[in-house]
Amino acid sequence: MLSAFANALRTPDLRRKILFTLGILLVARIGSVTPAPNVNLENIDQCRVQATTGDAAGLYSMVNLFSGGALLNLAIFALGIMPYITASIILQLLTVVIPRLEALKKEGGAGQQKITQYTRYLTIVLAVMQSTAFVTMAVTGQLFQGCTLPVIYDTSLFPMIVMILTMTAGTGIVMWLGELITERGVGNGMSVMIFTQIAAAFPAQMWGIALSRGTQDVNGVTLPNSAGWMAFLAVLAIGLVVMLGVIFVEQAQRRIPVQYAKRMVGRRLVGGSTTYIPMKVNQAGVIPVIFASSILYLPIMLSQFFPQSPMSAWIGANMLPGQSLWYNVIEFILIIAFAYFYVAITFNPEEVADNMKKYGGFIPGIRAGKPTEKYLSHVLSRLTAPGSLYLALIAMIPALAFFALGTSGKFPFGGTSILIIVGVGLDTVKQIQSQLQQRNYEGFLR
Repeated sequence: MLSAFANALRTPDLRRKILFTLGILLVARIGSVTPAPNVNLENIDQCRVQATTGDAAGLYSMVNLFSGGALLNLAIFALGIMPYITASIILQLLTVVIPRLEALKKEGGAGQQKITQYTRYLTIVLAVMQSTAFVTMAVTGQLFQGCTLPVIYDTSLFPMIVMILTMTAGTGIVMWLGELITERGVGNGMSVMIFTQIAAAFPAQMWGIALSRGTQDVNGVTLPNSAGWMAFLAVLAIGLVVMLGVIFVEQAQRRIPVQYAKRMVGRRLVGGSTTYIPMKVNQAGVIPVIFASSILYLPIMLSQFFPQSPMSAWIGANMLPGQSLWYNVIEFILIIAFAYFYVAITFNPEEVADNMKKYGGFIPGIRAGKPTEKYLSHVLSRLTAPGSLYLALIAMIPALAFFALGTSGKFPFGGTSILIIVGVGLDTVKQIQSQLQQRNYEGFLR
């Protein structure tokens, strides 16, 4: 990995792409710490400290995670890339049920551009809704629960509209920056930006774990004591083991051999090649975890609007993210269910079997057509079972860390964060290596 980056920096074209990507990421991080207008910085610092140890951090942890902590800063990029992710997931699901979108998907590049345009429009709509909700919660004190300090200077209509428009524009800028990275930088822009925002919170989370076991005063500086350093090293060691396990599973795949019969095209004999269909163990990626977390946040968010009802009291006592047995059990089941659902809508064995039959391909020992479809469905079901359990167990790591290590549910090496970091890191390194191979390949003329 390090040698690939070193070789990339020696290549002028790749070096420009890497430096361009780093410059865009720097702009994104600046926007994540720059507060929106009409925000009381002194009060928000105090309320943010209380929120990171209370329910608010767990309640909005998904948006706060993908924004690199910008949400609890009420920054310009407070919403981060979350509206775009939600819009992309919605459009991806709608392509299954809306014939027009399904037809656009089959049109190739032109149809995909149209779907991308719809995704941008939906992103702005979702950004307006989410920014309105979070600004309203900040004014009413629901965003920072337990903090009575006002975090907004002026609560009249015009300053509130300015804040909403600023956060919505911030989401549009983040979306544009991600597309710039995809076009002129290295890797998938949206994924790289999520990777950066999540990784930016790791040092503070690790330092918080060290301080959670006690502190000592050294020349007026607060440092962790021996128990704190032991917890820090234990979490770091566990994190490295978890990361190695995630890399192993993310790289695992079942390769189904496919042979193509020879056929005449004009006067040429083509075909006769052998290839394979790569079917990953984790075919669904991190999407089922995001689905499950989003579904479980709905009742928690609704309970904030009806705090006096008995149902809200039960939700507050039994559905705290990462710290409740009911929450963890329901999340475990939902992740497995969504993994099967997402794999079913993204991988169509009937379509794959028809394409193979159309071009003269077949799986050795399996007849083309319906038997191939049944065989692919069987293999896919067998692979999804361990893949869904793997996702569910990875998502449970922060909860297990809370019960075992007492890390206040802020265990950094687990759940959505580690899956995204490892997945994006592997994909980016593969893209760099492929571009290096293209530039260093020695052809027949050399």
